[in-house]
Amino acid sequence: MADLFKKSTAASDQSYTAQDIEVLEGLEPVRRRPGMYIGGTDERALHHLAAEVFDNAMDEAVAGHASRIEITLEADGSLTVHDNGRGIPVDPHPKFKPKSALEVILTTLHSGGKFGGKAYATSGGLHGVGISVVNALSERLTVEIARDKQLYEQSYSRGAATSKLRQKGPAGNRRGTTINFYPDKQIFGAQAHFKPALLYKMARAKAYLYAGVEIRWKCAPELLKGAGDTPESEVLHFSGGLSDYLNASVGHYALVTPNSFTGSEKLPKDRGKVEWAIAWYGDGDALMESYCNTIPTTAGGTHEAGLKTALYRALRGYGELTGNKKAALLTAEDVTGTAGIILSLFIRDPEFQGQTKEKLTSADAARLVENAVRDHFDHWLSGAPSDASRLLDWCIERAEERLRRRQERETSRKTATRKLRLPGKLSDCSSDSIEETEIFLVEGDSAGGSAKQARDRKTQAILPLRGKILNVASASLDKLSGNQEIADISLALGCGSGERYRDNELRYGKVIIMTDADVDGAHIASLLITFFYRQMPNLIKSGRLYLAMPPLYRLTQGAKSAYARDDAHKDELMNTIFSGRGKVDVGRFKGLGEMMPAQLRETTMDPKKRNLLRVVLSESGESETASLVEQLMGRKAELRFAFIQERAAFATGLDI
Repeated sequence: MADLFKKSTAASDQSYTAQDIEVLEGLEPVRRRPGMYIGGTDERALHHLAAEVFDNAMDEAVAGHASRIEITLEADGSLTVHDNGRGIPVDPHPKFKPKSALEVILTTLHSGGKFGGKAYATSGGLHGVGISVVNALSERLTVEIARDKQLYEQSYSRGAATSKLRQKGPAGNRRGTTINFYPDKQIFGAQAHFKPALLYKMARAKAYLYAGVEIRWKCAPELLKGAGDTPESEVLHFSGGLSDYLNASVGHYALVTPNSFTGSEKLPKDRGKVEWAIAWYGDGDALMESYCNTIPTTAGGTHEAGLKTALYRALRGYGELTGNKKAALLTAEDVTGTAGIILSLFIRDPEFQGQTKEKLTSADAARLVENAVRDHFDHWLSGAPSDASRLLDWCIERAEERLRRRQERETSRKTATRKLRLPGKLSDCSSDSIEETEIFLVEGDSAGGSAKQARDRKTQAILPLRGKILNVASASLDKLSGNQEIADISLALGCGSGERYRDNELRYGKVIIMTDADVDGAHIASLLITFFYRQMPNLIKSGRLYLAMPPLYRLTQGAKSAYARDDAHKDELMNTIFSGRGKVDVGRFKGLGEMMPAQLRETTMDPKKRNLLRVVLSESGESETASLVEQLMGRKAELRFAFIQERAAFATGLDI
């Protein structure tokens, strides 16, 4: 055995030689491992390319050299970004002659004008890889420079120049940089394409973040199909900056205080600037959007931590100053948990986690933001005592609610027998095996009674629900926690919800929504699916949520009978099974409660005979799924009205 091992090792050593060592040059590392530079090759990574180009234009604007940016989604699927800034230098680079500085920037990693701080005081592009990565991952890229009253152009493909830098002639009054690129389908897939809604949202957010820039959005009309209310063209300019952004985001909610807390402050020693806009509202989930040098930090970071600390310490200090002893209960989450917050930080040499810059890690950002915001918030509270008192009382209520829930959880854990608390209407099954058990969420007590008689008591549990549950997409957290039907579902499943969801504590292998086969039943099913999507998304991702398929009709001809799930299925049966055999009696079920237990078991509950629909998330991506749920189930009725208008032509069978 030892000899065999020695021979194997020797053979392995001989097969691993200097010829196996690869040296990747130029932009080849980007094409080999795109995930290292843009986080992957999915839809989100594709749009990161657009953000890299757009951020360069924004850096010109923030530096005071550009006042206008144009972003155009072309009919061929390519993206064009133009700014009226200084234009990328086109003269020969002193180290890489005869190559121009433009070609060096586009074909060399870690090249650019943002390292020394002379060309840009603050910038989003820091590593010098952004535009070169875009070039490496583009099937084609064309750059046009208007500089020193001359117009220049050069073409690239997959990271390499395909033409020399050409001088096209006088530029007239034009100035700045124009980049058009088409993402490489070899990298992103044949079906990959930019989403107008995502690009428009990005452009709009950038316009809010820097009030001094005008952003002109344009999209080819043929690409707007299915893009919701995304306009074909729009000039985006918001003089109010973050205040306008906050009003557009949460302006439709009822505010705890009539006045928002907004402001800005220059950082010491010209290190940058911090801006914020904050409002507290009594209805809806918290909103936290933060940016550093106009880059969205979706994973938060040290600047968010500094802001939350400033708000918490200032409000707690105000409570202690006014003699409110309950202020000691507050935590930072109590203060910011129901707030709409927009935070924008501009600093020199920020540090991010990863090339995609989703999280700010600059250690001093927390202290800088906290000091800047704390002083302003102290003045805001003392200058408006009625607003301050309302806000303090509101946050204390959140703290008391948090403590009450924690006490309930601790009491439940301390129960000597650890007996599960189950809702009274639940008829549980006897088996403890998650793989063979299932729970039916049934519409109404009457249907629940039939289902209890039709079930297999060993493996099937029944939970009747009274009417339509709360629409969680448009309800506040307080209403959500106080709703009995939702509480019953959560207790029965035993896995918790929201951030406390635990898949390993789920009591059933299948969760089956069983409602009437009519419009009302479909609405109830939609509300339940929305609840699971918002509060227990992993239940859907793990493939455990199903829809039962009860029949709408029973067709009888003599001793022969069959069930039809809808009108189309009924017509199909009439033309096949019952064709030409005499009169057929067609009975329509008004609801599940009208079905005999034997019928319900045969058609809907027996695993050997039934049909189930598994609920899955859309393949188009989580962002589109979330957008669709908000459009159809959210607070804004105008979004549903627009959805109906867009699809009115597809509606059939309406008697108008």
